[in-house]
Amino acid sequence: MSRNAKINTLLVLIVVALAVLPLALGLGDHKEEPFTGADAQAETAITELEPDYKPWFSPLYEPPSGEVESALFAVQAALGAGVLAYYFGLHKGRRQGEARAAAAAADPGAGDPGDAASGGVADGGAGVTDGGAGVTDGGAGVTDGGAGVADGTAPGGGSTAAS
Repeated sequence: MSRNAKINTLLVLIVVALAVLPLALGLGDHKEEPFTGADAQAETAITELEPDYKPWFSPLYEPPSGEVESALFAVQAALGAGVLAYYFGLHKGRRQGEARAAAAAADPGAGDPGDAASGGVADGGAGVTDGGAGVTDGGAGVTDGGAGVADGTAPGGGSTAAS
């Protein structure tokens, strides 16, 4: 088992333990609502300490029930996870594209677009290839892999290969 696989397995076990241990150990059994959020616990503590306390602000929207509030929270969490996944995937793709462009620049004969063994996919003779990383735009010479255009220029406009 590789080092990364061991680390990932350990992290998964820790997350499972964090989810299961409070339930298995009976934490919160003495409370009416054992796993309420921090906002509800703070509100309860404030009203116990200062019964005449008036909040400074009121919510802009009060959901009709706890289920609706939980659903909105889940949607918010899913949207946040989607944005983060898009961001990390985009940057990983750009790094991979830049690495492939650098490798192609270092060995210009290895990534011949017409050579099926190189992993590139040609667009039918126009000389445009995605290098196995992305999808071509049908002949304009631009790839989506973040490596720039397939004619040897970098995303900033500079040349990636010696002419």
